[in-house]
Amino acid sequence: MTDTPTAPAAPLQQDTRRGIALALGGGAARGWSHIGVIRALDEAKIPIKMIAGTSIGAMVGGCYLAGKLDELEDFARNLTPRRIIGFLDLSLRGSGLISGVKLAERMEHHIGLVRIEDLDRPLVCVATEISTGHEIWLTQGPLIDAMRASYALPGIFEPVKLNGRTLVDGALVNPVPVPVCRAFEADAVVAVNLSSDIYGRGTVVRDGHSQPSDKGKAFSNDLADHGIGKGPFARVGKAMGISGVMVEAYNIIQDRIARSRLAGDPPDMSIIPAVSSIGLAEFHRADEAIEAGYRAAQFEIDRLLELANSHPA
Repeated sequence: MTDTPTAPAAPLQQDTRRGIALALGGGAARGWSHIGVIRALDEAKIPIKMIAGTSIGAMVGGCYLAGKLDELEDFARNLTPRRIIGFLDLSLRGSGLISGVKLAERMEHHIGLVRIEDLDRPLVCVATEISTGHEIWLTQGPLIDAMRASYALPGIFEPVKLNGRTLVDGALVNPVPVPVCRAFEADAVVAVNLSSDIYGRGTVVRDGHSQPSDKGKAFSNDLADHGIGKGPFARVGKAMGISGVMVEAYNIIQDRIARSRLAGDPPDMSIIPAVSSIGLAEFHRADEAIEAGYRAAQFEIDRLLELANSHPA
């Protein structure tokens, strides 16, 4: 584990095959689309040399490298709103609304006590140290703890304490971890960005035009129709609950940071699943998200094959 976004202190396993490094971005429920992306890559026999994951990207990437993607996909596809509520172990006296213990126990049942350093390919789970704002790269230790730390959305999930640090969601500092792959000297980096197809969220509005226009109202209604602010963290009537506000604020932060960081350090290719219609908390829509990820990767499959084979071993 390292404190800063620099090369790791100790090298991980080396894989000399041709292939790509995957940077799997955060995006809550939209992150189920990572499963579809990986399925398409495996189907096309495109080697994945390493994975850097943030938030749900760390969960999907970790389960894949641990050989448990089938179990994760089965879990995701069988989620219903009622089952999701069953995993919400509320912890009103803690530092998050949800302790996350129930979900961790479910993962442990399938994954066991696998450690990151025992995987056959490098995995980096990106987290944020809440006391300092440092970007933490988790490259060793229990896999489940690293995944939990990476997706611990502040205010929703309780922070995870690892090695004397208090860690929360890595998307606060690195939503799409392309620089992590670069630090591991990956020749071909493919990013899976889950927010690039969300349009209209970064507009600058002059104060004189602060009242929503008919077009703006229509856009807001369209967002509501497509699940933004819905799900377990839903708005009540026309008002957003506390959790809804937190999730939407997180979405804005992640989008702005991702734009800035990717502009300075772009990937060699981006895969952009069409998941803007899926609300951040709509985990029960895994079928749609997985299919969107599969279609997005399939659309780029020829370029991905060319990229994977363009670098000498």
